Amino acid sequence: MKEEKGVSRRGFLKTAAAIGAALSINPVLDKIHAAEAVMSGNNPANVKTEGMHYRTLGSRKAAMEVSALGFGVMGMNYNRSQSPDRKEYIRLIHEAVDRGVTLFDTAIIYGPLKNELLAGEALEPYKGRVNVTTKFGHEVIDGKGTGRQDSSRATVRRYCEESLKRLRIDSIPLFYQHRYDRNTPIEEVAETISELIREGKVQRWGLCEVSADTIRKAHAVCPLTAIQSEYHLMHRDVEKNGVLDTCRKLGIGFVPYSPLNRGFLGGCINEYTRFDTNNDNRHTLPRFQPEAIRANTRIVNELQQFGRERGMTSSQVAIGWLLHKAPWIVPIPGTTKHSHLDENIHTLTFNISDNEWRTLETTLAAIAVVGDRYNAEQQKQVGY
Repeated sequence: MKEEKGVSRRGFLKTAAAIGAALSINPVLDKIHAAEAVMSGNNPANVKTEGMHYRTLGSRKAAMEVSALGFGVMGMNYNRSQSPDRKEYIRLIHEAVDRGVTLFDTAIIYGPLKNELLAGEALEPYKGRVNVTTKFGHEVIDGKGTGRQDSSRATVRRYCEESLKRLRIDSIPLFYQHRYDRNTPIEEVAETISELIREGKVQRWGLCEVSADTIRKAHAVCPLTAIQSEYHLMHRDVEKNGVLDTCRKLGIGFVPYSPLNRGFLGGCINEYTRFDTNNDNRHTLPRFQPEAIRANTRIVNELQQFGRERGMTSSQVAIGWLLHKAPWIVPIPGTTKHSHLDENIHTLTFNISDNEWRTLETTLAAIAVVGDRYNAEQQKQVGY
């Protein structure tokens, strides 16, 4: 069967089985409603794939059940050097859905715009079955980013309408503020999102790279589902600045982006790696300069050693460590390769003890990370 339709023999059999299960529910009206939910795909929490684990971001009305691993769409056609052709990236996203991934992450600024268009085209056959999250905040004029932030009420509303069209959906499952706007109080942003939720255009919201104080202020106006920030074994600021503790106390989920430090922790980057200066921001980052890569390779070597003793790759060690930190953490690794997708999902099969993870943390704590994660201009956009 054609993959473009989003239907495979395996998918058909799973759907048939799900409908059969739904029809065993009583009373009669429940049978009808349950079967309709499965057929329409409007109840993703009830459509689960064997081998995938699931977690909940947020709590109460802001809660969202998703796969334990999400998928970062950005690198498929933006900021990660070479991109696969259109048919190949759509095939890969469809495979991710078939493997049980239900959380896909994009943003207006990725491209700009073209990454949302990709996500919308690839995921349209699975409308209602998966959650595609996107982000507003970076100013985009005539298809180009200006480097400024704009989360004013009118702009957020306009971005919402435009994202809905590009993503080919009727309501955004989770709408993040991508970067903090110092000219718009976070309470005003929260009020705007609250209005969009009441109107049905947005279902939930989140913030990216903000302080614990900003999280508390925003959450008090409109409950947050998730915070997204960079978090991995080479960047653990959210453990020290109160962000993770605040999420834990308020019942907010946490979504680490770049869980493999932009591919570095996978072990395939060395000091001789050359990045595409037209479509890869890593050549601008201090941590990806040759001397920094050379020094930080010690960290990858330790992950590889830890993994060899347990049958894991360094990527699986890095992702597994994040999954172990808390049940409300959902990493979103991205990839353009089927083999890496399989590798990432296979991380869920390993069972490593608390003591083993603590030993790894102790070992890595003795190794200084060389180079900042962002250059000065990009670091100014971080809201803490």
